[in-house]
Amino acid sequence: MKHAVILGLVALTVAGCGRGSGREEILFDGQRFRGSAKAVERSDRSNFVATARPVTASLQGAALAAEYEAIQHCLRYYGTSEIDWTRGPDSIETGPVIDGDSLVLTGVCRDIPG
Repeated sequence: MKHAVILGLVALTVAGCGRGSGREEILFDGQRFRGSAKAVERSDRSNFVATARPVTASLQGAALAAEYEAIQHCLRYYGTSEIDWTRGPDSIETGPVIDGDSLVLTGVCRDIPG
């Protein structure tokens, strides 16, 4: 009986090892990117800057990752994924804004009229 309890505890411990932070990993263009989206001013979260890096891994992937972060930001604070882009994912074809190894996107979340 004692061995069964120990074996059960070991099984439970090992079962939780692969879960990490519980956050699902999403690949863009087959690559991992670190991204974030933050309000330009704390008093108005609708204006944001979204970044993703490393842009050297894939410019297209970085654009998708930064767009994803922007959408998550707008959903969190405004309940919508609608964005008016100042410098959006399509800008990578006309001259992307790159800061170091990060792609930078800017936009404004569209507020849902209430």
